[in-house]
Amino acid sequence: MLASVGLSVLVSTSAVAADEAQKTDNTVNVSSQDAAFAEDLEQRTFQWFWQNSNPKNGLVPDRAPLPNGAASVASVGFGLTAYGIGAERGYISRDDAVERTLVTLRFMSNLPQNENITGSAGYRGFFYHFLDPNTGLRVADWSELSSIDTALFISGVLFAQSYYTHDTPHEAEIRKLAEGLYSRVDWAWMRNNGQWLSMGWYPTGKFISTPWKGYSEGLVLYLLALSSPTHPLPPEMWNQWTQSFAGQWASFEGRKFLNFAPLFGHQYSESWLDLRGIQDDFSRAHQTDYFQNSRAATYAQRDYAIRNPGKWKGYGPNLWGLTASDGPGEARQDDEGHSRHYLAYSARGAGADYILDDGTIAPTAAGGSVAFAPEIVLPALRSMHDQYGSRIYDQFGFKDAFNLTFKDHGQFWVDGQQLGIDQGPILLMLENWRSGFVWNVMRSNSHIRDGLTRAGFTGGWLAQP
Repeated sequence: MLASVGLSVLVSTSAVAADEAQKTDNTVNVSSQDAAFAEDLEQRTFQWFWQNSNPKNGLVPDRAPLPNGAASVASVGFGLTAYGIGAERGYISRDDAVERTLVTLRFMSNLPQNENITGSAGYRGFFYHFLDPNTGLRVADWSELSSIDTALFISGVLFAQSYYTHDTPHEAEIRKLAEGLYSRVDWAWMRNNGQWLSMGWYPTGKFISTPWKGYSEGLVLYLLALSSPTHPLPPEMWNQWTQSFAGQWASFEGRKFLNFAPLFGHQYSESWLDLRGIQDDFSRAHQTDYFQNSRAATYAQRDYAIRNPGKWKGYGPNLWGLTASDGPGEARQDDEGHSRHYLAYSARGAGADYILDDGTIAPTAAGGSVAFAPEIVLPALRSMHDQYGSRIYDQFGFKDAFNLTFKDHGQFWVDGQQLGIDQGPILLMLENWRSGFVWNVMRSNSHIRDGLTRAGFTGGWLAQP
């Protein structure tokens, strides 16, 4: 069992800008109220995965509540990790976590993989982005064979491989199935004979022309591709990829860091990967590491909200956070004599690369960054919860998004759903902040260690045997 949150929690500040380092030492004081809130949020967010996943096959919905909605293969990866967290926290028994994980891995392993337009769940080890929640097959013609969503799924698979280590037939089967699912992914094929990995493929034979180029959540994708035991990318592809970061190393809100405007790009990889204190050639040359870079990006978003150039209602030190999320919808409304343009689901963000902001706050933007900067994230989450209560917080934690400027039948707009890929970072990063549990499990996985080594990472925990 994991210990409850204590009165202080370690956070590295070695490479943070000097002004921030002076504001926080190596511990963050946590009040009993904050500790209780963190536990409540974590348990509620866990329950979203436990109660919404299909117990017959382990598939996790892309969003809920949504009758007859699609399952998301990335959400399955977050779900596999959630079950281990639930077992460690005592939300469910280990036996229940083993059962749900085994059901999931058996089902995913046995789904048909072929080139057919219909009747398939994937091809060459990759899975389609969206699957039918009952059959597990490609949900529709518009759903692509997704490289990044497969990578997020495999991250959960490798977590299961390293968490379920007991000498029992069921846990041994989990480890074997996990190895099989990872080994069959043909990462090299996804290059399409090009310089970069493609974002995906359609069974008409066409690769998506947009490549994984530039800093993004693609970090975990390239790392898994490098460490594959069967279809690895050559090690030099890592530096080839990081060389494409050059234009993103820029100043924003008084900080110079590797920019990716929506915070999910910093959160997804580090939900599983402990990048504290380890460096590759790029981060070493820029005298930082990716964890500290994500910390800077988190602070920059808060500073942007304090400055609030768009004059959106509510923005400030405890109301901030832009990322890909739902929104009020494509619409225009008058706001004190100004016509405002609002968006549906969009990759909102604020950085040197771009700003896309319509006043929509997604709690996952702050919540998924809690391990990077708990001293500013916890007050923000507590403030959202305390000010807006049950309108934005229910039995499964925070609703996906809300907008205080947009008027919806006389009240501010609140999304009616939660998304698996937004709930996941909140849950995993809360646990990483509280105990380091997910990071520690992944650090013990030989594939993850091999991938980091092949990418040229050194120092920190990688220097330990």
